[in-house]
Amino acid sequence: MAAPKKSAAKEAGQEKAGSPPDLSQEQELKALRDMLLIRRFEEKAGQLYGMGAIGGFCHLYIGQEAVVVGMQMALKLGDQVITGYRDHGHMLACGMEAKGVMAELTGRRGGYSKGKGGSMHMFSLEKHFYGGHGIVGAQVSLGTGLGFANRYRGNDSVSVTYFGDGAANQGQVYESFNMAELWKLPVIYVIENNRYAMGTSVSRASAQQDFSKRGASFNIPGRQVDGMDVRAVKAAADEAVAWCRGGNGPIILEMQTYRYRGHSMSDPAKYRTREEVEKVRHDQDPIEQVRNRLLEAKVSEQDLKAIDAEVREIVNAAADFAQHDPEPDPSELYTDVYR
Repeated sequence: MAAPKKSAAKEAGQEKAGSPPDLSQEQELKALRDMLLIRRFEEKAGQLYGMGAIGGFCHLYIGQEAVVVGMQMALKLGDQVITGYRDHGHMLACGMEAKGVMAELTGRRGGYSKGKGGSMHMFSLEKHFYGGHGIVGAQVSLGTGLGFANRYRGNDSVSVTYFGDGAANQGQVYESFNMAELWKLPVIYVIENNRYAMGTSVSRASAQQDFSKRGASFNIPGRQVDGMDVRAVKAAADEAVAWCRGGNGPIILEMQTYRYRGHSMSDPAKYRTREEVEKVRHDQDPIEQVRNRLLEAKVSEQDLKAIDAEVREIVNAAADFAQHDPEPDPSELYTDVYR
């Protein structure tokens, strides 16, 4: 009788415990800058929304920055990213320009969708970012399709498909899991568990609250990851990418994270206490964790302030562009329409 194989979960690194490996100082500095760019961008977007410069829906990513920044550190050119409607951070992490993202929020010509898509519908083929999707969970089947395309073409690209704890209960998610495992598609399913979905605690909405186990019936391995620590995210992402590139099929990463703002700008978030939010911000803030480690490594406070100042300048310039760039010509109503 042949010796039993290791479980898929163990091979994928699920059972690895302990502190995450340290990043180099260069990596820490880049992570700090990338997370600060997302944080300052979202703060400015919130301000513009309050001023009426941004209309419609606007879902901010403040607090969750380590997830997308850590994941992006493990990817290479050609890997694809797709997500839901809390998407500005993903765009910026993929390298999309702040002014183009902000201009789309304000509905201007210079936006990534020519001012016609708004917050939830931006794409960049150049950066391999496939949206921004407003229907809860819809991007999961599309992300699985990206993985299928990679398998069909015989390349080693990976589809990183993000969705939240609320979307994890959608039916198409499990149809996608089944197909991905059946055909061994290179898809990393990243569940951004920020505990409250659209406003309901996971304890009230999910019978199985360990989202890393959601693929168990399909034999898809999964890991729970501290999504507030960019080091932990990067380490898990490295393992997941290696798993997928090795032809082993999909893998699930449950990022245990937390958003500081409500579901959207119109959400007062009365389903949780202010004390809870402040405790997470004080104890686990992803940016402060990196900042503190850099200070311990003798990086000067002045150097860190210079990074923040540079980021603020980029975001301020983006906001200025987004408020003064012309609106789309009315003729644009008839372009990019297919039947």
